[in-house]
Amino acid sequence: MKRYSLLIVDDEKDILRTLTLTFEEDYEVFTAPSGAEALEILAKEEIALIIADQRMPEMSGIDFLERTVEKYPQVIRIILTAYPDAASLLQAINAGRVYRYILKPWDRAELKITVKRALESYKLASENQRLLRELQAANEQLKAENLYLKREVERDSRFENLIGKSPAMKRVFDLVDKVIDSSVTVVLTGETGTGKGLFAHCIHYHGPRKGRLFIAQNCGALPDALLESELFGHRRGAFTGAVQDKKGLFEVADGGTIFLDEVSEMSPAMQVKLLQILQEGTFRRIGETEYKRVDVRTISATNKDLEAEVKKGAFREDLYYRLSVFPIRVPPLRERRDDIPLLALHFLEKHHKKLNKPVVGFSQEAMELLCGYDFPGNVRELENMIERAVALSGGDAAITADFLPEKVQQHDRVRNTAGARPDTLKEATDRLERQMLIEALQRCSGNKTQAAQALGLSRMGLQKMLKRHRLR
Repeated sequence: MKRYSLLIVDDEKDILRTLTLTFEEDYEVFTAPSGAEALEILAKEEIALIIADQRMPEMSGIDFLERTVEKYPQVIRIILTAYPDAASLLQAINAGRVYRYILKPWDRAELKITVKRALESYKLASENQRLLRELQAANEQLKAENLYLKREVERDSRFENLIGKSPAMKRVFDLVDKVIDSSVTVVLTGETGTGKGLFAHCIHYHGPRKGRLFIAQNCGALPDALLESELFGHRRGAFTGAVQDKKGLFEVADGGTIFLDEVSEMSPAMQVKLLQILQEGTFRRIGETEYKRVDVRTISATNKDLEAEVKKGAFREDLYYRLSVFPIRVPPLRERRDDIPLLALHFLEKHHKKLNKPVVGFSQEAMELLCGYDFPGNVRELENMIERAVALSGGDAAITADFLPEKVQQHDRVRNTAGARPDTLKEATDRLERQMLIEALQRCSGNKTQAAQALGLSRMGLQKMLKRHRLR
């Protein structure tokens, strides 16, 4: 059992010696001839119980005990007195929070019993404090996890908000449908900016683990040591700066999903540790010898060709097969040009509200430029481009070619110089029809009834044409 520490404070050496002999067999005893020296001992040692004489020079026992209350509230206080002054004792009990007062001369056996019972109270109070701290920490963690979960659920990650109707995207949706209801390990491949993170959210929030945590970590954003601590956790004192135990993301995500973005950036050493948890479902915190078991679905993503990385020796072959149980390639935007108008209109709607600019749409020329551009930055580049165009616009007209970056306009000129095929009659007619619709809506400030009259159409006829040309 732990030996409790007692502090005996008295200006008489004989009393200090007597009390030391009484208690030193069972407890660690510290002595002080004055209140000032006793305060110095309290600052250095973990004291469980104080026995202080009532009357001492310079600082009385009552004054001394009062000074310990705020800084050391858990300590048990006993006061020795040869003068049973009721008023002084009442002050000591109230202000100094005295557990008991002992009259001089005292009975040795009775005093030992009093101290023993006092320390039992101290032990119970300390245990209650420990349990309270653990309960508060658990409640704080639960609150944080619930808040995190709530925010993640509210994210715009619903399947229907993954925009795309092109054949390339329909193939991706079909694959996601097949894997979404299982806990199979998925790897998402594709260029930067194609939306791999959105698909990871979608798989989690429409799968069997949607009620548990989804946690994402970019493996290329941290050096090895920090990434290992972030993923697997560490024990207090395991390395410089490890001031307390920390759970890793795999442990926090137990029962849920962890998304490892840029997984190809992991070092060989980290690849081994990841392989361990994928194969066995177990891991060790840094500084611990005990293995922990978790049940986590792993979704990873990379913009590199993992097979090529394996052939180069930059990526472990066994880890590649573990991650690639169900690979899904997200196509670049240049392979799904049919989706560019849908995405452009979606981002226009998003950013004109954000910037409070009621832009009505795109001019025919602007949309053609967007559809002809290759977008090396993919969907992310398109969104940034639309946000910039909305910011540059006057706010009450369509986005025209002038609001698009020079590289987009230059790309179109280069493409035309290279000998693009001239329009067919149908293409030319469609372009003219679309342009007339846009101009009519602009002249009528978006009023569809007036625009229909100006074009000699019924309102229903106008609606059909707007839908066919994908205009709002």
